[in-house]
Amino acid sequence: MAVPPSTYPHRLLPLFLGLFQGALLLFFALFVTYDEPSAQAEDTNLVANQVYSTFPFFQDIQVMLVVGLGLLLTFLPRYGFSGLTHNFLLLNFSTQWALVLQGLLHHFHHGQIHLDLHKLLISEFAAVTVLISVGAILGRASPCQLLVMATCEIPLYLASEWVIVTCLGVLDVGGTITIHVFSCYFGLGVSKALFRAAQQPLHPKETPTTSSDLMSLVGTLILWVFWPSFVAVLCQPGDAQHRAILNTLLAMSASAITTVVASSLLQRDGKLSPGHLQNGSLAGGVAIGVVADMAVPPVAALALGSLSAVACVLGFRFLSPLLARKLTLHDQCGIHNLHGLPGILGAAASVVAVLVAPKDPSGSQPSQLSPAGGNASEVAEGHWGVRGAGGQALCQAAGLAVAAGASLLAGLLTGAALRLPCLARPPERLCFDDSLYFKIQDQSESPEPDSSAEEGALALKEQI
Repeated sequence: MAVPPSTYPHRLLPLFLGLFQGALLLFFALFVTYDEPSAQAEDTNLVANQVYSTFPFFQDIQVMLVVGLGLLLTFLPRYGFSGLTHNFLLLNFSTQWALVLQGLLHHFHHGQIHLDLHKLLISEFAAVTVLISVGAILGRASPCQLLVMATCEIPLYLASEWVIVTCLGVLDVGGTITIHVFSCYFGLGVSKALFRAAQQPLHPKETPTTSSDLMSLVGTLILWVFWPSFVAVLCQPGDAQHRAILNTLLAMSASAITTVVASSLLQRDGKLSPGHLQNGSLAGGVAIGVVADMAVPPVAALALGSLSAVACVLGFRFLSPLLARKLTLHDQCGIHNLHGLPGILGAAASVVAVLVAPKDPSGSQPSQLSPAGGNASEVAEGHWGVRGAGGQALCQAAGLAVAAGASLLAGLLTGAALRLPCLARPPERLCFDDSLYFKIQDQSESPEPDSSAEEGALALKEQI
């Protein structure tokens, strides 16, 4: 049974965030610093070049996550304030939390953590997993539940990435396996455990409107434009980065066109579904990440983009209803269709690409490959040299299995913890409603008289 609304949940959120930010201030005061300015002109020029080459990509990713992804979540007509704000809040919270954990695990030397733009970028990549995962339970979870979910997911992601990239030597420059697959199945695990076996009926406030779908489609367009920066930012500068940008553009262009074709063919009247356009157009960017910097031909990028779009659209049309009916699996934003299915396709493509990739004259590794973590390139390339193409292909498949299996198990455990009454899960009648968390000044956004009977019925159903 859902927790009835009261005053304490509204006090719990500022208390949680206030304690977190206060602890972070103390931690930064004691342990975090910047590098000392270099007196050597060569070192200064090197740092400047690194900043100038990385920061434009970093800005693009910021626009993607804050504006693009935030607007994508506004397809729920009465939850637009909450979708945007919770996305923005979770990005900042998760980035800071990842910065602390990454610093302690990898960059703590002589009692100090030296902060730079690259470390902040890697922490933001960790935060992306949270932003994707919460899509499975969006609208039916409280902000405190989302923050606890982020607190649990970040360390689990870091552990998973270490196993996949450092131990297995998986090559995944765009985070297809380490980010998209992990976050998808973590979110689905949380959803399954949080809602248990209860079938989630269609909520009266859940159906998108024309204006909410239009706003969400604007978010899709922003994500589509800036996605190549997300994939290419951690590539080795030069040919690999250039190739990653081109492959991503080709894959996403193909997925955009294929989405229109598939969506139209699935409708008897040939009309397009806004939900298909909002998600299928991005599927190519998810799938291409794992092979973006590999020496694959342009036609492979186009084919992978088209296949991922078809998988995404078919997932929305057939697989999501099937999972909801057979497994009572709730997936509010369809993260399995946008991140899970294209992620699996991309991982399969990486197995093929590794087996056929051209090698350098020494025959030790494919040209210009770099893993998603950005800090384990030498390790991954060393693994390649020892195990060869066949061994590397097996490791790519093993990385997919680890990402999906470990994240699903971790998500189930996290979802069970989110059922604690103190985390103030919203009652059913107040789900998908900004008025639970915001002071809405515009009375036109308030519930209409005709909806009061519907909400009263939902409240009565809860009490029973």
